Amino acid sequence: MLFPCNMHTLKSIESSFLKYVCLMRDIREQLDTWNILARARNEGRLFSRIDWPKDPEIREQVKRLYLLLTVKDSAANIPKNLEARRRLEFFTNSLFMDMPSAKPVCEMMPFCVFTPYYSETVLYSPKELREENEDGISTLFYLQKIFPDEWENYLERINEGKSVGNVEVQQSNSDLELRFWASYRGQTLARTVRGMMYYRRALMLQSYLERRSLGVDGYSQTDSLATEGFDLSREARAQADIKFTYVVSCQIYGQQKQNKRPEAADIGLLLQRNEALRVAFIHAEENVGAEGKREFYSKLVKADINGKDQEVYSIKLPGDPKLGEGKPENQNHAIIFTRGEAIQTIDMNQDNYLEEAMKMRNLLEEFRGNHGIRPPTILGVREHVFTGSVSSLAMFMSNQETSFVTLGQRVLAFPLKVRMHYGHPDVFDRLFHITRGGISKASRVINISEDIYAGFNSTLRQGNITHHEYIQVGKGRDVGLNQIALFEGKVAGGNGEQVLSRDVYRLGQLFDFFRMLSFFFTTVGYYVCTMMTVLTVYIFLYGRVYLAFSGLDEGIARQARRLGNTALDAALNTQFLVQIGVFTAVPMIMGFILELGLLKAVFSFITMQLQLCSVFFTFSLGTRTHYFGRTILHGGAKYRATGRGFVVRHIKFAENYRLYSRSHFVKALEVALLLIVYIAYGYTDGGAVSFVLLTLSSWFLVISWLFAPYIFNPSGFEWQKTVEDFDDWTSWLLYKGGVGVKGDDSWESWWDEEQMHIQTLRGRILETILSLRFLIFQYGIVYKLHLTGKDTSIALYGLSWIVLVGFVLLFKILSYNPKKSHDLKLVMRFMQGVISIGLLVALCLVVAFTRLSIADLFASTLAFIPTGWTILCLAVTWKKVVRSLGLWDSVREMARFYDAGMGTIIFAPVAVLSWFPFISTFQSRLLFNQAFSRGLEISLILSGNKANVEK
Repeated sequence: MLFPCNMHTLKSIESSFLKYVCLMRDIREQLDTWNILARARNEGRLFSRIDWPKDPEIREQVKRLYLLLTVKDSAANIPKNLEARRRLEFFTNSLFMDMPSAKPVCEMMPFCVFTPYYSETVLYSPKELREENEDGISTLFYLQKIFPDEWENYLERINEGKSVGNVEVQQSNSDLELRFWASYRGQTLARTVRGMMYYRRALMLQSYLERRSLGVDGYSQTDSLATEGFDLSREARAQADIKFTYVVSCQIYGQQKQNKRPEAADIGLLLQRNEALRVAFIHAEENVGAEGKREFYSKLVKADINGKDQEVYSIKLPGDPKLGEGKPENQNHAIIFTRGEAIQTIDMNQDNYLEEAMKMRNLLEEFRGNHGIRPPTILGVREHVFTGSVSSLAMFMSNQETSFVTLGQRVLAFPLKVRMHYGHPDVFDRLFHITRGGISKASRVINISEDIYAGFNSTLRQGNITHHEYIQVGKGRDVGLNQIALFEGKVAGGNGEQVLSRDVYRLGQLFDFFRMLSFFFTTVGYYVCTMMTVLTVYIFLYGRVYLAFSGLDEGIARQARRLGNTALDAALNTQFLVQIGVFTAVPMIMGFILELGLLKAVFSFITMQLQLCSVFFTFSLGTRTHYFGRTILHGGAKYRATGRGFVVRHIKFAENYRLYSRSHFVKALEVALLLIVYIAYGYTDGGAVSFVLLTLSSWFLVISWLFAPYIFNPSGFEWQKTVEDFDDWTSWLLYKGGVGVKGDDSWESWWDEEQMHIQTLRGRILETILSLRFLIFQYGIVYKLHLTGKDTSIALYGLSWIVLVGFVLLFKILSYNPKKSHDLKLVMRFMQGVISIGLLVALCLVVAFTRLSIADLFASTLAFIPTGWTILCLAVTWKKVVRSLGLWDSVREMARFYDAGMGTIIFAPVAVLSWFPFISTFQSRLLFNQAFSRGLEISLILSGNKANVEK
C-alpha cells in the first residue's frame, strides 16, 4: 500500500537511513577491535611491540610510576605526629609553587646565617628540667605530656644506643641527650643552631648526590639515589663549607667564660658538636697602656680538635661598640665575620627544617632573577609559628602572626611594594647592605625596632624587597598574656618612635602618592588608626554624657519626633558599632580561607570565638593604643624583655595589676563611669533595653580590658590560689618602699616607676590638658542633685569644691599615722574612730532633715572620685612643685587609696567566681582546648595532681 508523501518527508527518511547505516558500521568496527584486543590479550601479545627503555634512569622512573599506580596508601604510613604531617604537607605543596631552578652546589651563591645572642637560654640544665614549680610540675614532666610520641621515640633511641661499657659515662651521655631533647622543644639557642645547621647537611647531601649522578668517585648512575655515608664524604663536606657559614654573635661570651657561667660551657658544647659554627664576641682589656684605657676587640672563635676555643680573627675596635640598643650593636660588630654574597638574619627563637633547607639554592637564585627595574636586595621568607599548640592565647598569637607573615607580607611586597624587614628570616644581599650601613640601626631609643629600619635603609638606597612563600623558617612567639602584652607594647612603642624618625619622613617625601598611602597604613598608620578608634570611643561617650548633663538629648529627641525628622532621631540614638578589636581578626580570617579553604576557615573562626578570641583582640587593642600614645606624648620607648619559657603557671593578681593598671584598668573604669553616668542622666526612647543596645560594644570593651588578664590566667578562678593572690596583693600594697626596693615588692616603688615617663615640659603640659577632662563629672552631677534642685548658679559649683576639700582633710586626718610615740598612736586612733562615727551620724541627719537623698550620696561619689583622680594626675605631673609644698606624702597615700579601690573592684568578681569549682574547670578547657584535643590532662597539671596524670 502506498502512502502519499511529499519531497521533504522523503529526504528525512533517507537521512535517517544513512545515519543508521553509519551507526551499524561503527559498532561493527568497534566489535572487531575489541575482538582483536581480546585475542591478543589471551595470547600474551598485547604489549609485545613495546620496546622497554634501556636507560637505567628511565627504568627507575617507570618502576616508580608502577608503584604509584599499584601500591595503595595505608593509614599506618601516615605520620602520627601532627608537626610531621604539617611539614610534609607544606613541603609537597611548595614543590608546585613558582620557584627558580636550583643550580649545582658548586655554582650556587655562597651565603651565611647570622644570629645575635645575649644571655638567653642555650641548653636547659638538669636542674631547670627537674625543678618543680609551685604546683609540683617540672619542665621535663610538662614536655613529656605535651610531646608523648616524641618522648617515646627518644626513649627508644636511647635504649637502642646503649652499649656495654662504663655505666657512669652512659649515664652522663643520657643526661646530655635529655638536655638536648628538651632544649630542641623550647625557644633555646641549641634549637636555633640545630635548625640552621640543616643548611650544611642539605648542601652535603645535594653535593653528594650530584657527584654520584655524574658517575664521579667510581659510582654508576644506577646508584645515584643512594645516600648512605654522604656525611662522611670529604668532598661533600668541603663543598658545603665553601658555600655555607654560620656565625652566632654572642656579645658577652667572653665575660661568661671569665665568670665560668653555664651558658659559656653550653656554647662551647655547641661549638664542639657543629664544626661549621663560629662564635663572635666582644673582648675588653682593662688598663692597657700608660693612660690605663680600656681596649675593645671583636673576636671570632671556633672549636679545635681538642674541643677548646680556637681564635680565628681578632679585630681592634676604636672604642666601646655599644652605642645604642644591645641587639643591633651585637649584629654590627660581628657582620665583618660573615662570608658569601648573601646573609640570612635569624633570631634566637627560630628553627629550621631539613626539607626546607633543600630549597635554599632555589631561593638564592632570586637574586639573579628579574624582579622589575631593580634586582632584589632583601628576600622575604615565610615564617611558621611553632608555639601555637600550647594554649588558646598561643594559638591566637600564632594565627595572627601567620596571617601577617603570609597574606600580609604577600600584599605588602606585591602589588603595594612597601614591604620592609619584618622579623628575622629574611635573606639580605650582603654586598649591598654592608656598603650602605649594615643591616641594623643602633641609635638609642628611636631605633628600638631595629629590624624595620633595615628595610627603610634598603628602600631609601634604591633597593628592592620581595617576598617568597615556597620556603619557610620556624619561629617561636610569646605564649602568655603578659609576654604578648610586653611584646606588643615594645612594637607599639617602636612605631611611636618611627613617627618621630627621619627615615619615615624621607620615605614619605620620595614615594609617589599611592605608594606613600600604602606605606603609611601598613606601618605607623595602622597604630594611628588604632589610637584614633579608641579616641573615637571616648569622644562618643563624652559627647553622650554632655548631652545628658545639658538635657539636650531629650529636647532633640522630642523635637525630632514632633517634626518627623527620622534622620536626626537615628543620629541621636546611634551606637558605636565599630568594635575594632573584632575587626582586627579580618586579615586572619582571609588568611584561613586562602590557606585552609572556606569550610575549615569558618570552623576555625567559630572555635576561636568560643575561646573568646574577641576578648583577646580587644584587650590587645588597648595595649597598642596605650604604649603608642605614651610614646607620642612623652617618647622614651624601651626594650621590654618578654621571656621565652613555657607559660602554664598561674600569674599572681598583683603582677597582673602592676602590668595593666595604667594601660587598661584605669581607662576601662573611666569608660564604665561614663556609661553609668549616661544611664543615670541620659534619655533614651526605649528605656533600659535601648540603653543596653546603644552601649553594648562599649561594655564589651570595659569587660575585656578589666578581666582579660584573669580570664586568660591559668587557674585564675581556683579558690586556693585566689586566697593566696589576695594575701600577696595586700602585702605588696602596704609594703613601704625605699632605696633598693623594687616595684615587684612594694607599691610605693612601683608607683614611683610609673611616673618616670613624664620628663619634658611639653609632656607635662599635655598631661595637664588631658587630665582636666575628669572635671566634667563633678560639674555636671552637682546640678543634677535633688539637694540643689533647679539652681544653676556658679556658686553651687564652688561650694562643691569646698565640700571636696573638707573630705580631703578628713581623709588626711583619718589616714594620719604617727610613727614615733606609741601613746600618740592610741590617741590618734581614738580620735579617728570618733570622727568616723560623727561623720556617719552627720550624714544620717542631713539625709533625714534636708533634701539630700541616698541617690545624691552615690551621685556625689561619682562626681568626687574623678575629681580626686584629676588632682592626683596633676600632682604627679608637677611632682617637683608638690614636693616643695610638702604635700607629696599626702598625695602618695591618696594614690594608694585609689589603687586599693580599683583593685577591690576588679578582685571582687574574681573572688565570687572562684567560689564555684566548675568555673575553674571551664576556664582550663577554654585556655587549653588544643592540649585537651591531644589527650593532655592539663587541668590536672595545673592543679599539681601529678600522680593522677602519670597514671
